[in-house]
Amino acid sequence: MKILVTGTAGFIGFHTFCALQKAGHDVIGVDNINSYNDIRLKMARLEMSGFNVDDVMPNKIIESSRGGRFAKIDIADRDEFNKLFANDKFDAICHLAAQPGVRYSIENPYAYIDANIVAFLNVLECCRHFDVPHLVYASSSSVYGNTKQVPFSIDDPVNEPISLYAATKKSDELMAYCYSHLYHYSTTGLRFFTVYGPWGRTDMAMFKFTKAILNGDPIDVYNHGNLSRDFTYVDDIVNGVQRILTKPPEQPAYRLYNIGHGSPVQLLDFIRAIEKVTGKKAILNMKEMQKGDVMTTWADTTALEKDFSYCPKIGIEEGVEQFVKWYRDFYSC
Repeated sequence: MKILVTGTAGFIGFHTFCALQKAGHDVIGVDNINSYNDIRLKMARLEMSGFNVDDVMPNKIIESSRGGRFAKIDIADRDEFNKLFANDKFDAICHLAAQPGVRYSIENPYAYIDANIVAFLNVLECCRHFDVPHLVYASSSSVYGNTKQVPFSIDDPVNEPISLYAATKKSDELMAYCYSHLYHYSTTGLRFFTVYGPWGRTDMAMFKFTKAILNGDPIDVYNHGNLSRDFTYVDDIVNGVQRILTKPPEQPAYRLYNIGHGSPVQLLDFIRAIEKVTGKKAILNMKEMQKGDVMTTWADTTALEKDFSYCPKIGIEEGVEQFVKWYRDFYSC
C-alpha cells in the first residue's frame, strides 16, 4: 500500500512509520517538527527511520536509506500540504500529527485550533479532492471527560469535554463523520489511551517520572495519587493501527474504536514500577487535582478485538522496563 503518515517525528507516528516501512509499504511521512517537546528527540527519531537529518528542510521531500520518504511540512499550511498529492495516489492516510497535551491546552489554546482543527480539515479535504479511500486518525480517551461509567465505551455520550484538547479531538470525530457522509470515503477514528514506551514524549508521566527519579528530583503527583490510567504500550498500539490500515472497510464507512490495554493502573502503582526498575525511590510532591485532568481512563476494546483481533500483550512491568532501558541508553545515564 501507499500510505501517508502525519506526525512522523512524533512518538506514535515514528513507531507507526517504522512498522509500515519494515512491512514493505510505500510510506511517506510528514511533520512540522515544532518546538513542543524536545527537537533533538524528534530528529533522533527521524535518524532511526533512516533519514539524514542534515537534509531536512521545509517543504523538501527526502529519501530514507530504509525505504520511504519524509517532508517537513506544516499540515495547517493548505497549499504546501496539497502539493504532496500532486504525484502520489495514496491508498490511506494515517493522521497522527496533533498538538498533544491536556495541560498545555489551557496555556496555549490557539496552537490546538491550528494543529487539531485547521490541519485536520486540510487532511479531510485532501481525502475528498484526491480520492483517498481511507483515513485513519488519532482521537483521544480525553473525549470521555470525567464520566463515571467504566470501562469507557464508544457508545457512551462524550458531550462534556473538560479541556480544549479534548474538545478539539471530539470536533475531529464530528468532522470525520460529516465528510464520510457527504463524500463517501472511510474514516476510522482511534481513541488512544495513555500510550507509553521507548522514544516517548517528554511531557508525559512515563518520561517525566523516570527522569526525576533517576536524577533524585521530586515528582508532582496530582490528586494525591488518586488517579488511574489505562497505560498502553506503544507496540500494542502500532499493531492495532497496522491492522486497521491494511484492512480497510469494503464499503465507505465512519468508524470509531477505543485502542488501549483494557486494564487501568493506579498512578502510585505505576510509580512503584518505575522505582523497581530504576532501583531508586521517588520523592513524591503531592498536589491537588490539575485543571483538565480526569480521574480515570479505562478502554473497552471489545469492538477492536472483534473486528481486528486486537490483543494487547505488554503489561505495565515489562513496558516500564523497556522504557527505562531505552531512556538510559539514549541519555547515557
